[in-house]
Amino acid sequence: MRLVVDGADREVPDELAGESLLRVLRNELGVIAAKNACEQGECGSCTVAIDGETACACLVPAVQASGCTVETVAGLAGPDGPLHPVQQALLDAGGVQKPHCTPGVVMAARDLLRRTPDPTDDDIREGLAGNLCRCTGYEKIVDAVRLAARR
Repeated sequence: MRLVVDGADREVPDELAGESLLRVLRNELGVIAAKNACEQGECGSCTVAIDGETACACLVPAVQASGCTVETVAGLAGPDGPLHPVQQALLDAGGVQKPHCTPGVVMAARDLLRRTPDPTDDDIREGLAGNLCRCTGYEKIVDAVRLAARR
């Protein structure tokens, strides 16, 4: 199996086809930006984009990503470039507390803003509904998404 992860061509042994994309990313390819928390698609910490569509990597069999482009939060900013506007807005608004839930929140917010460039607070809350965060109370995250939308 071949896939492109954060801009790099990667090969995965065929015997891992039945593993989750999350396990392949983390255990085989060393891509730790997608976090492993619930492995049931409930928390959103493993959110990635597969050919531009967000998905919980823990629910996607690796074989379904074969031939696809997979983006994690680590691939949003270039190696020497500026942060993605959502990443920068989370920092500026104080919406980052710990690194476990933030990657999924960033990916979900980016997807929301791609689909709804000028979201209401209800749109933001709905767009982030699949991402659990125990540390922020979400207000700072909602503020950050509003800030990213303005930018």
